[in-house]
Amino acid sequence: MPYLLEMKNITKAFGVVKAVDNVSLSVNAGEVMSLCGENGSGKSTLMKVLCGIYPYGSYEGEIWFAGEQLQAGHIRDTERKGIAIIHQELALVKHLTILENIFLGAEISRHGMLDYDSMTLRCQKLLAQVNLNISPDTRVGDLGLGQQQLVEIAKALNKQVRLLILDEPTASLTERETEVLLTIIRDLQAHGIACIYISHKLNEVKAISDSICVIRDGQPIGTRNAEQMSEDDIITMMVGRELTALYPSEPHQTGEEILRVEHLTAWHPVNRHIKRVNDISFSLRKGEILGIAGLVGAGRTEAVQCLFGVWPGKSEGEIFIDNKPVKITRCQQAIAHGIAMVPEDRKRDGIVPVMAVGQNITLASLGQFTGALSSLDDAAEQNCILQSIQRLKVKTSSPGLAIGRLSGGNQQKAILARCLLLNPRILILDEPTRGIDIGAKYEIYKLINQLVQQGIAVIVISSELPEVLGLSDRVLVMHEGRIKANLINHNLTQEQVMEAALRSDHHVEKQPV
Repeated sequence: MPYLLEMKNITKAFGVVKAVDNVSLSVNAGEVMSLCGENGSGKSTLMKVLCGIYPYGSYEGEIWFAGEQLQAGHIRDTERKGIAIIHQELALVKHLTILENIFLGAEISRHGMLDYDSMTLRCQKLLAQVNLNISPDTRVGDLGLGQQQLVEIAKALNKQVRLLILDEPTASLTERETEVLLTIIRDLQAHGIACIYISHKLNEVKAISDSICVIRDGQPIGTRNAEQMSEDDIITMMVGRELTALYPSEPHQTGEEILRVEHLTAWHPVNRHIKRVNDISFSLRKGEILGIAGLVGAGRTEAVQCLFGVWPGKSEGEIFIDNKPVKITRCQQAIAHGIAMVPEDRKRDGIVPVMAVGQNITLASLGQFTGALSSLDDAAEQNCILQSIQRLKVKTSSPGLAIGRLSGGNQQKAILARCLLLNPRILILDEPTRGIDIGAKYEIYKLINQLVQQGIAVIVISSELPEVLGLSDRVLVMHEGRIKANLINHNLTQEQVMEAALRSDHHVEKQPV
């Protein structure tokens, strides 16, 4: 039986740099293939070639789909063939309704007029197919990320999709939303729809895949049956070496208290009757890694945004640094007190996409390169940029390249480099490895260990409990804006953290620290 998709000896170069080098893969109808590799390995470039974003003639090799050679000049050409891609950054128009998004550019008309009755009926069937029980007239901007992801799939199904490409589909989803998505993919598979699944979450890759294709530095490493591969096998193929321990544990000493927060409360920026953070108190010591765990909406991000002076709503409470009260209402004040933060949403809050990698790295510390006449010392700035790129192992063809063109992992490293140039005493990392490959995660974990050995205090927020437990000396568990537990990480388990996170009472379990 012929393959649904065959990509033969695909090579895509940008100047002298080969982003994809002689890669071949094949997918059967109804097969789920996972495409794995580190950030910058060429996965996204390969998929852009397949989808026509990079048109025929701009690459070497052949693509065959449903028995015909594919020579797409535009993404619309591949969509007409039944190939659809859903990017990590969803391409929905937030102020339009679900119906308007699904039929955008594919409207049904009758006698020269839009046929809303037919579109509504079709939309309802599509939403039922993805288990989304919601009105087609709902504004997309009012939906959660998980629901928006399902709308994107419904939109693809409306285009009679035969091959669905999902790029990091669960990076911003809850565990429950992820389960729903994987169930839908299995249902599509049962109806003969093939899927190429790109994810750094190897447990999902193992759970959903029939086959796994690994590429490294743009080159094919191998394609194997998923049942015959362990997560360690995938990691070894991805990074080219064995990782004996994903969470490198280096001995470090915690010192005296550096930060204390008392009775911190933050209100919703629009509905001021809702408390997003509700009367929390905690402390942080020099050289300590403090993990903050909890379900989505627990108030973790809101709490550290208050600490960094970027929470958009009203807040109150007391913050002490070195046992002295400080006032922080703007990020400049936080930086002045030695606090730096890597934000949860790097695309929105972390980078300026059109600016160069180097400019993004020095953006918050330009004062270090300003001379007596207030002129910028370009040579000193460039030297610092090069040192930062080397220290954080940021993969970029040039410091002058727009940072928006880097992979997510390398963007995250650049943001970390910017924070370190501030010489922080307290470093806040909100979802530091979201959408980042295993190799880049390992490098960031090693950096965190190096920082605490220098006495820097680190706060880590992560939705991945193994990450929280693998890094932290102590874990705060939040639920509905409150701290429900303060747990020393001595053989702490995920079950213990989840039990604390789901506890319905308002008791705060405390342990000596």
